[in-house]
Amino acid sequence: MTEFDPRGTTAIVTGASSGFGAEFARRLAARGADLVVVARRADRLAALADELRARHGVAVTTVPLDLSLPTAATDLRDALDGVTVSTLVNNAGFGTHGDFIRADAAREREQIEVNVQALVALTHEFLPDLVASAGLRAGSAALVNVASNAAFQPVPRMAVYGATKAFVLSFSEAVWYETLATGLKVTALCPGPASTEFFDVAKNQDAAVGAFETAEQVVQTAFAALDRRRTPPSTVSGLMNRVQAAAVGFVPRGLVVRAVGRLGQGDD
Repeated sequence: MTEFDPRGTTAIVTGASSGFGAEFARRLAARGADLVVVARRADRLAALADELRARHGVAVTTVPLDLSLPTAATDLRDALDGVTVSTLVNNAGFGTHGDFIRADAAREREQIEVNVQALVALTHEFLPDLVASAGLRAGSAALVNVASNAAFQPVPRMAVYGATKAFVLSFSEAVWYETLATGLKVTALCPGPASTEFFDVAKNQDAAVGAFETAEQVVQTAFAALDRRRTPPSTVSGLMNRVQAAAVGFVPRGLVVRAVGRLGQGDD
């Protein structure tokens, strides 16, 4: 029997229209959770919902929503009409690539709004539900915040993205500690580059630093962490990515920034 057992509960997955989000939804449905899938692309959500209902017989609610809006968290709560949520996967996010001096200011603000503001607001909105659910049945509730291996060091040419993911990592680890006594499983998932649409959005393959994995491999790493009796506060996916994240702490910060900057060089 797995330690993380969401059968009969409801899970929210943001950014569920593709990549990690769609894979999280599939795995949660396979374990018997009803789903609330959130993203901007309504057609993608509808197709995913049809797939999950047919394959696993679970209830799936689709909520097309722009998470950069300041009211996104309360809008999502209102859309659920009183449903109690036991698991929240804050997966939605994106990155941009290029020197900050040339960045589009509105796009950088949107990146912060989605990667940080929405994640914090959704966590604050639903954390009481998650904690209450964890108290009803051990191993039934979880909070997964998708960070990145970019969280462990500054990332030149992805300055805002790296900073937002460092925030997600720090925030998640603090919430992990604050909820230790409740039984809620909390972890920050830190993947390296993966075969998803991320680099299409970033518009540059030079943004990739580290060993590529599939979305399935990354999400499997997250579930392996959730299945542990003591879920760790952060989870790095991929052996080489774990080595890289661990090594950063032993190297002077200036050298780390220079090394990452050289790896990320390329034409925009």
